[in-house]
Amino acid sequence: MKLHPHIDERIKAFIEKQKMFFVATAPSGDGGHVNVSPKGYDSFRILGPNEVAYLDLGGSGIETLAHVRQNGRITFMFCAFEGAPNILRLYGQAEAVSFEEEGFAEKAALFPDFPKVRTIFTAKIDRVQDSCGWGVPFYDFAGERDQLVRVNAHRTDEEWKEKRYAGNAVSIDGLPGLEKPEPAE
Repeated sequence: MKLHPHIDERIKAFIEKQKMFFVATAPSGDGGHVNVSPKGYDSFRILGPNEVAYLDLGGSGIETLAHVRQNGRITFMFCAFEGAPNILRLYGQAEAVSFEEEGFAEKAALFPDFPKVRTIFTAKIDRVQDSCGWGVPFYDFAGERDQLVRVNAHRTDEEWKEKRYAGNAVSIDGLPGLEKPEPAE
């Protein structure tokens, strides 16, 4: 294991080569479920030496958002599935902004190829750590699956929003997820 003070050019190049990464969060306290989510697409950005962002298209539960809003803790993990073995973890404190919240459009501009995005997460990274990836197998990248983008392509923006609110209101541990804004008076 080796610690790094920040995301340098070598680490940035490693991250940019990866086709998949993982996001891990957990609720505070002794109870609740740890959540680990695989992510693909071109959904990760390095904003600075200790700041990153990623987009969340939705799909399954709302655990990451619920956990981040409760305690902010987040870990990103990248594995080398080709080339030299390596595992990189970025530990930090995250914030989230969802599709009808103030500041969303500015963050979504980081990901112009994705028209329907549930949440953008940004994280201040306080620990950059890599280690051997000797136990990680080799895999060949065959391409991105298109279902996650395609499933929402036929929905109007309003239909998509209502589906997000209906299915993402509460986490599996009962924590609040997406909250529909009150209508303006």
